[in-house]
Amino acid sequence: MAQEQDPAVSVCFMVEIDNINLGAFNSCEGLGCEVVMEQREEGGNNGYVWQLPTRIKYSNIKLSRPVTKDTEKVTGWLSGMIAGVPRKTAHISAMTVDGTVVARWSLMDVVPVRWTGPQLNPETVKVATETLEIAHHGFIDAGR
Repeated sequence: MAQEQDPAVSVCFMVEIDNINLGAFNSCEGLGCEVVMEQREEGGNNGYVWQLPTRIKYSNIKLSRPVTKDTEKVTGWLSGMIAGVPRKTAHISAMTVDGTVVARWSLMDVVPVRWTGPQLNPETVKVATETLEIAHHGFIDAGR
């Protein structure tokens, strides 16, 4: 039985921020949102409490990978913000090993929150990794 859609078991995440390709990351956490609900009690109504949606909150996104030549792209992007932190548009594409895009998310008003570089310690034999954390104001149509 042939599968029509790849379940994206093994993926990497290509990240592009305003046409700056930051390369592939092997971990992406935090893609999501939450509708904030406000509760209102109505006098004389003992059956339920009104649940009113107020706003949408978007969680920060953490992208991690082993240190590569693309690490210089991230630090170059961050160093360009000395005069201020302009909000950008970002695109995150989940790709299979053969380069097929499985899913794509576009984010508006992206700003960097934190970058953590590798811990270089000769006593521990670990892969040197970096993590980039970004905040955003929501999803936009990927075609925009």
